[in-house]
Amino acid sequence: MSTETGHTGIVYWRRSIWNGTRCQPVLATLRPGELHLRDRSLASVLRVDPRTVTGRLTRFGTLVLAVDGRRWVLVGRGASVSPSPSAEQHRVLEQAGPGTAAAGGLMDTLLNDGALALMRDWHTRLADAGARLR
Repeated sequence: MSTETGHTGIVYWRRSIWNGTRCQPVLATLRPGELHLRDRSLASVLRVDPRTVTGRLTRFGTLVLAVDGRRWVLVGRGASVSPSPSAEQHRVLEQAGPGTAAAGGLMDTLLNDGALALMRDWHTRLADAGARLR
């Protein structure tokens, strides 16, 4: 991760393992000293120092994070009934420029290996930023 620019992308926050409509796209931004997740309306749902994050990457490509006792489950691809990323999320992603990871339409065309690679990338970047991940 560049220490100056960071990384931005759209991943899916699995708020329920049973209800696919509760798998929401979030705009994830990792900058030096900050991990920031924003929902479809760009409201902040998580903003923390990555050094306070613990977690793991499952063999299925699910990034399970723990922050202040709360569990955050992130995946690279939403369920078939999950909402698409919003126009606002795409706009911010485009404005972020280099160092971004696209999602939405592109993610719909990726095989599971692509979603797994996306989450491995986030795992590596978070670990490089100081998160305690295994």
